[in-house]
Amino acid sequence: MGDFVRARRDSIQPEQLGLPDHGRRRAPGLRRSDLATRAGISVEYLTRIEQGRDRNPSLSVVNAIADALSLSIADRTHLHHLAKITGGACAGMRRPAPPDRTVRPGALAALRLLEPGIAVLTNGLGDVLAHTTGFALLTAGSGLLDADAPNLTRYVFTDPRARSFFPDWDAVADEQAFALWTGPSRDAVEWFSTDLAHTAGPEFTRRLHLHTPPPAGTLRIHHPSGHDLRLDRENLDLSADAQRVTLYLPADEATADTLARLQADEPRTPHLRLVA
Repeated sequence: MGDFVRARRDSIQPEQLGLPDHGRRRAPGLRRSDLATRAGISVEYLTRIEQGRDRNPSLSVVNAIADALSLSIADRTHLHHLAKITGGACAGMRRPAPPDRTVRPGALAALRLLEPGIAVLTNGLGDVLAHTTGFALLTAGSGLLDADAPNLTRYVFTDPRARSFFPDWDAVADEQAFALWTGPSRDAVEWFSTDLAHTAGPEFTRRLHLHTPPPAGTLRIHHPSGHDLRLDRENLDLSADAQRVTLYLPADEATADTLARLQADEPRTPHLRLVA
């Protein structure tokens, strides 16, 4: 792991990362002090990692180094692999059981009462477990529900269509990353975050340990049909199940009229969709 970090540091020129060139130096590439500053760790700690004297960096440190080096997805994945086999934070740990995706009949009955409104039931990892036809209409064409096991957090950070669907993408990304702190279990969140970090990169990892709750506000959506919508959200926590129902309500008359027209254009019999 230390050899890999040092090799990547030596292969990067300061100007590639927008850093000033300090002139001639004994070794090529990025200075150790510059990398340490970008990663938010001490030079001494980085030196121990590169020399193999510290074989237990935490996942947050591994992610911080990957972000500081602007690693590609392939290199980021390899760094996590090296951290495991060298004795890092993941070594010796078994992948925890995935969170329970079972939805109680009572929760489904409550969600069914919200038809044909816009509502979705998720767990703390962002897995979409059930939704109304109104939610399917709202997200049609966005790609959110395309996967066999759709996940809102993964969609926000890895699907390019999310940035068009959510005009205020940064605010939505902050919300999804912060929501992981209320996940079903710390182990499950840790493994989910590690897996997602490989493909999501620094946009995800730099938000992971921000403990400031993002401000709640009106959600703006650019519907693939070309309509711009403004929605308020009401959350109903099912604390016993570590799940949540989110209800989306029109924030203005223009949005209400647009949603009514969209529903009129695609008449259907309300049918609750169970994903779990």
